[in-house]
Amino acid sequence: MRLVVVGCAGSFPSPGSACSAYLVQADDGAGRTWTVLLDLGNGALGPLQRYGDVAALDAIGLSHLHADHVADMAVLSVARRYRPAGALPVLPVWGPAGTAARLLELSGDDDPAALTDGQFEVHEWDPSFPVAVGPLTLTPVRMNHSVPCFGVRVTGPSEGDPTRSVTIAYTGDTDSGPGLDALASDVDLLLAEAAFQQGRDDAYRGIHLTARRAAEAAAGGGARHLVLTHLPAWNDPLIAEAEARSAYDGLTTLATPGARFLL
Repeated sequence: MRLVVVGCAGSFPSPGSACSAYLVQADDGAGRTWTVLLDLGNGALGPLQRYGDVAALDAIGLSHLHADHVADMAVLSVARRYRPAGALPVLPVWGPAGTAARLLELSGDDDPAALTDGQFEVHEWDPSFPVAVGPLTLTPVRMNHSVPCFGVRVTGPSEGDPTRSVTIAYTGDTDSGPGLDALASDVDLLLAEAAFQQGRDDAYRGIHLTARRAAEAAAGGGARHLVLTHLPAWNDPLIAEAEARSAYDGLTTLATPGARFLL
């Protein structure tokens, strides 16, 4: 299984990165590559095209409905609907309650069926029912954010040994809590947002993680690799990295656009 960082800026695009968007891919026994996109925030459709045809997506998982995680779903619909090569199969999308209405709101479409029926088949996350996409299994976990939000554990075959399963956990946006603890437990890679900074943002809780709180979750859950993402442009990434290293002895990496992780 492999992870590609398409966009990793927090809350709004930065000069060097689009907002949240992450590709998770794995090959099945027949050699077919399956591709799941986690979130598609502001500006992410452009760089997404560097990593393959948008027509090749097998599923999309949306953590929550803030624009920096879903805004480019509207233009993905345009890219799919009007491509000269012809119509595409309906693309399954999982998200929190209200996802279909949010996509229509973003698109301003006067033909709702063209979006929700013609392009996307929208499903609501249910933590009791993991989602199978080829060799990948997506398990949603309720998180602690200002709106309904789901982190996602993605389990699939290891890149180096297809007989072994590995797990990536993506936090979406969240603060600490039972959801984060469950999400981070025994994962090979924890892709954790770290939008807040210790000492600067301490008055705001129930919204975002600091890098230290992300690291505490990684350490407590036994995660083997912590990747910090969703850093706003006004944050110094080196401060975030230092915060994380103060609470976690494992491998810590700062997400950058185009970064690839093989598990």
